[in-house]
Amino acid sequence: MGITLSIRPKLEELRSRGVETALTVGGPKIVIAGAGLMGASMGQIFARWGYLVTLYDIAWEGLDKGRELIAINQRALVSQGDLSGDLSRKVLSRISYTTAIDAFKEADFVIEAIVENLGVKLDFWKEASRLAPDEAVLTTNTSGLSITEISGAVRLPERFCGMHWVNPPHIVPLVEVIQGKSTAEETVEAVREVALSVHRHPVTVRGDPRGFLLNRLQYAVLREALHLVENGYASVKDVDDVMKYGLGMRYACIGPFETVDLGGLDTFYRVGSYLFADLSDVKDVPEPLAALYREGAFGTKSGRGFYDYGNGGAERAIEKRDKDFLKLAKCLYEDI
Repeated sequence: MGITLSIRPKLEELRSRGVETALTVGGPKIVIAGAGLMGASMGQIFARWGYLVTLYDIAWEGLDKGRELIAINQRALVSQGDLSGDLSRKVLSRISYTTAIDAFKEADFVIEAIVENLGVKLDFWKEASRLAPDEAVLTTNTSGLSITEISGAVRLPERFCGMHWVNPPHIVPLVEVIQGKSTAEETVEAVREVALSVHRHPVTVRGDPRGFLLNRLQYAVLREALHLVENGYASVKDVDDVMKYGLGMRYACIGPFETVDLGGLDTFYRVGSYLFADLSDVKDVPEPLAALYREGAFGTKSGRGFYDYGNGGAERAIEKRDKDFLKLAKCLYEDI
């Protein structure tokens, strides 16, 4: 039995009108819970592509930070020639901010991007899913918590699924759409359509594996990188350079299975016959990462991690990352 989702006809209307017209006449209504780095960036994406956006947070302090982050991102996009000043002003005008939970009553589409804590998410969804219209699509931006487990707190869980974005979401196009045990196929398809409507690249994840696709691959690489450093085979910078100037460059254009096909399955089989057994398979967090965590060295957010970010280094590192990501995105995709 199918389910009715209000976003589907509104997406069709958005496509028929075109984004430029939609930016002045309304659009699908999306409510994003959490005005932090991810939520704020997602908000500007949806506003850019014709949605009416409400950013919800429990405190005005969080909303003010989100508003400032959006303003910074918009200024950067205008200065780099990716948005006109007029379009940027239209984008900003389509985002509203609120601490009122009743905002979810008007939503066609909801994204939850609050703290990565299962208990907090369960409490949020128990309330929000009872406020949102029955035909609204409900999604969580969790990085790896079980969609099926979160859905236990959701009223009408067939309209609920994972929608995992990648930081920084206003530049990186990938969106993982994760189907939980109760998620209807219509919901999966609707979320994919929404991602495409804002010029993202959706992939579908079935079976609700912990960490989904991106983080399982990312942590497999990170575990081996930490193993190499911990055993003195290479420095942190040398491992980073292997990724940036070798594997990362390759994987920006072709994936691991395409790499095997192009390199020859026979070669990869022979190397794998002796190398897989030698790779790290530790089950605990490796010590180089654990030690920094214990010291409170959290990376750019604390001024020190594997590298030192003192004297404005954090801001410079983030600015360089975003500029480089944007250059790469322009090479690989249109309309990012």
